[in-house]
Amino acid sequence: MTSKQNPLSFLPGPAVDRTTFEGWNRWCETRKAFVPAPILTALEYDRLSKRQKRIHDLHRLATHSSLPIQATPMSERVAHAVLARVEDGAFSHKAGTRGGIMVNGDGAQGKTETICEALACFQEEWLALNNYANPDAMPGTRDLVAPVAYVRCPVRATPISTCQRILDFYGEDYKGMRLEDLVRTVKTAVVEHATKALVIDDITRLKLHREADQDVLDLIREMMSMPVTLILVGVGIPTSGLLREGRRDPKTQEWIYEPVKDIGRSPNDHAASQHERRFQVVDLGPFRYATPAEMEAWMAHLLRLEGELRLLTNAAGMLTQGDMPEYLFNRTKGVVGILEKLVQHGCRRAMEDKSEYLTKDLLNQFTVTPDDMPDLDADSGEQPNIPRHDPTPKKKPTGRITVFDDDGPAAVGSAG
Repeated sequence: MTSKQNPLSFLPGPAVDRTTFEGWNRWCETRKAFVPAPILTALEYDRLSKRQKRIHDLHRLATHSSLPIQATPMSERVAHAVLARVEDGAFSHKAGTRGGIMVNGDGAQGKTETICEALACFQEEWLALNNYANPDAMPGTRDLVAPVAYVRCPVRATPISTCQRILDFYGEDYKGMRLEDLVRTVKTAVVEHATKALVIDDITRLKLHREADQDVLDLIREMMSMPVTLILVGVGIPTSGLLREGRRDPKTQEWIYEPVKDIGRSPNDHAASQHERRFQVVDLGPFRYATPAEMEAWMAHLLRLEGELRLLTNAAGMLTQGDMPEYLFNRTKGVVGILEKLVQHGCRRAMEDKSEYLTKDLLNQFTVTPDDMPDLDADSGEQPNIPRHDPTPKKKPTGRITVFDDDGPAAVGSAG
């Protein structure tokens, strides 16, 4: 049994920061290294010693806190679109501008993990094809090869701070630089480190006022001229100002942008129109539960999630039988991040009350809150819309509670 051979293998190592070159590569190498707790029956669990039980319980908690990102039909479409753009740019011999891609979606939809996983696969293949070296290296240039660079906009982002975050990824020194110097240094770093994909996550933390904040669109325009595929990720991109004001076509689900007016347009309108032509916009949305195909996709997702749980009761059907699928959809509105937190908290409670099974009565005892997603900035619209739920009190057991009774000595005395 894995937990007996290496009982503390589930303990986490140093935190991984994907926004640095070292952290990104360590995440790529270790992202699938976690080994979940072994599946034990209640009888097998009872045979363990007290210490073994505690270690196994901690391993189970780690397993439920580290549930793998499950691919969904929506995430697979986004991953395919991102990889297509990156590969088109990386394998192109032309000197022109690479087409970029914007990934739009509400918070907790799994945008970041979907993109990072897709780009980790691209990086592995690209490095192997190039013998883990920069194919365009020149004598005297740097030997750090970074096919993928991943950065996040700071909460109160500006063009300057965004450039600084990019340079932080490479470990570049930017002390005392003005914006134009920062942009030039970013372009140099991208070329010399052979970066093929540059991800700027939480891009809509940039507060855009197109009449006044010309620097923002200038920054994006400069990045578009680099020999790299730019991947911008955020909430509400079509209405953020990165593109012209957009609306979704109800039939095609594509974003439609109003034409630029001939009278009274600002210089930024040209930039936004240029961005629109060069960026593909894709949406990563939640599950839906209206058609048979949508219900089947939701059921398949719940079934895979069941297989990752480590409760002592047989998990088969725990999330997929009866009206549980509809209940879980109503509690989460199909948002995978909310579902993950709901199930994670439910598993902890099921372990604590020794029921070892998820039921509606148990899940009704609590609700998921924004505090469960502290890395999502509420002011930037990243917090998901969590369905309202009024927790019900835990049912009290019937009859007198005897768990604390101490009748050992008396029982021994009466035996004589």
